[in-house]
Amino acid sequence: MDWLTTVDHKKIGILYLLAGGFFFLIGGLEAVLMRIQLMEPDSKIFTGELYNQLLTMHGTTMIFLAAMPIIFGFMNAIVPLQLGARDVAFPYVNAVGFWLFFFGGVLLNLSWFLGGAPEAGWTAYAPLSTVAEDTGVDFYVLGLQIAGAGTLAGGINFLVTIINMRAPGMTFMRMPLFTWASFVTSGLILFAFPALTVGFFLLMFERVFDANFFNPDMGGNILIWEHIFWIFGHPEVYILILPAFGIISEVISTFSNKRLFGYSAMVFATVLIGFLGFMVWVHHMFTVGLGPVANSIFAVATMAIAIPTGVKIFNWIFTMWGGQIRFSTAMLFAVGFVPTFVMGGVTGVMLSVPAADYQYHDSYFVVAHFHYVIVGGLILGLFSGLYYWYPRMFNRVLNETLGKWNFWLFFIGFHLTFFPQHWLGLMGMPRRVYTYMSGQELDGANFVSTIGAILMGAGTIVLLINIIISASSKYATTKDPWDGRTLEWSMPVPTPEYNFAQTPLVRGLDALYVEKTAGNGEMTPAEPVGEIHMPNGSILPFILSLGMFIAGFGFIYSNWYVAGAGLGLVLITMFLRSIIDDHGYHIHKEEVEADIKGGRA
Repeated sequence: MDWLTTVDHKKIGILYLLAGGFFFLIGGLEAVLMRIQLMEPDSKIFTGELYNQLLTMHGTTMIFLAAMPIIFGFMNAIVPLQLGARDVAFPYVNAVGFWLFFFGGVLLNLSWFLGGAPEAGWTAYAPLSTVAEDTGVDFYVLGLQIAGAGTLAGGINFLVTIINMRAPGMTFMRMPLFTWASFVTSGLILFAFPALTVGFFLLMFERVFDANFFNPDMGGNILIWEHIFWIFGHPEVYILILPAFGIISEVISTFSNKRLFGYSAMVFATVLIGFLGFMVWVHHMFTVGLGPVANSIFAVATMAIAIPTGVKIFNWIFTMWGGQIRFSTAMLFAVGFVPTFVMGGVTGVMLSVPAADYQYHDSYFVVAHFHYVIVGGLILGLFSGLYYWYPRMFNRVLNETLGKWNFWLFFIGFHLTFFPQHWLGLMGMPRRVYTYMSGQELDGANFVSTIGAILMGAGTIVLLINIIISASSKYATTKDPWDGRTLEWSMPVPTPEYNFAQTPLVRGLDALYVEKTAGNGEMTPAEPVGEIHMPNGSILPFILSLGMFIAGFGFIYSNWYVAGAGLGLVLITMFLRSIIDDHGYHIHKEEVEADIKGGRA
């Protein structure tokens, strides 16, 4: 019950991590099944409709239900600690955001058992998504609509938290880079997700109420779906990668025993990437015929993003230059991230040239490109963050030997999987096809690619074994196992529910490191010990999200009684939340002082 009702950002972070990890395993399984089908030419294991379902669900699950929640897990667990805050700005909304995402993801995945998963591709292009007869696309639209509402709530919450909840002395230019990345990411969520919400509403009205937004026979336009989807979809890839950039900045700085090189340049590069991310969406649709002027404008904008990204790459290299590098598992993932992400960036610049894109478009070259950026970038970053922050989140250190196995299996498997796909694409193998003929020189590269995917799976299994083993008490951690530089390493293990007994005074960038060099060993408090006000837990976020889940079924099967009942439940919980005055509770000064004496705070 404690976990169902919690509004504590640390527990919500763990919930996000567990749920995202679960969906990550499902998405990975779908990918491995696709690779098994493509291992040999003319294979007949998962064909036609089933392959299209695997393809659609793999993309959708990995982007919306695995990558986003794991990012939100780290943001929840770490950002308030890095700011010196006691919780996020709106703890209740935080819980609502998690449960909406969770029920949306469950709703989408239930489609496998209820008449078939969506099969219109993860981008759900019209007319594929509008003419599909079965309910798969309805599950897609409503599941993602519910999950997206949760993400939007989370984004707004973190914007307010980072603007309002910083400890005394924590100016914007003293914030750790992971917090900066989370801040820009939250801004992108605020502006990008409404576009997706509108698109899903139009698609839902098209499917549930027979509207004609995307039906050219009735005066609609299929291209408008691509515009709506990608004006969300391109900022989305920056929503995914910026937090990974933030994690890498923290890890490389900590394990090089140096402050980050070019901190202010890194901050402005992050903001600039977020800004430019909204100006490039047409590069996904160079081949639809918008004409040379539109294509050229978006090509130039796309190339421009390479500049702030390049600034980041050089700053990471200069941070390591001359540092005392410790190759922990977290650092290995961070160092592996840098060249891998550069390779993804290089193919991105190739794809930004419209004339060349006519050749690459819809081939395996594009698949190789975005997996280099998202797996070789984002996932390596998330693994790095997991090994780095695991002691802070779970009070245990992961086994380093198994961690190294995890890294090498995953890293080698990744390059074996996706490097050959560049050549497959240049040789003309199209995306989203479930078979190919022998004798076209595609056999070898596809075989190697499948072996690589199995190795990545093995690396992930090693990580799971590592997590299970580390539960034993011999892996218990100290409060600062990596000799960290930022505030999250300044508090005892396990982290007290109120985080900081006394709000810390921040005296510079890398606040904890500043205190260490001054000979203090711990943070200087900015206030005397006093009462701490805490929010009460609530079951209402769970019930509200359950109501949305029930309403989703109603809309999918056009059962208006069920839809009405679900929405009624949502309105009742909103009403209860509005009229019940919940003042929270106080932790008394004596308890806090006892915690400080006992080393628990």
